[in-house]
Amino acid sequence: MSGVLFKAACPDCRSRFELAAGALRLAIGGSRRTTFYSFTCPACDSAVRKPAGERIVELLTRGGVRTLRLAAGAPQSQTP
Repeated sequence: MSGVLFKAACPDCRSRFELAAGALRLAIGGSRRTTFYSFTCPACDSAVRKPAGERIVELLTRGGVRTLRLAAGAPQSQTP
């Protein structure tokens, strides 16, 4: 989906801006705590990470944001 822009804000410098889908990353985990989106602020270069609820996940996914599905707890290896 070309040309989609998302409104975002930086909690550090308080700038407001629009980002293309390629500037955002979405991580979907097994819980609300582990589901978030991230980007780098174009104004102050801070790494920003914000929680993503179901609606945000849907909007970002439909808009073409690259998505990473986080694996649920991998089995621990046991030492004999």
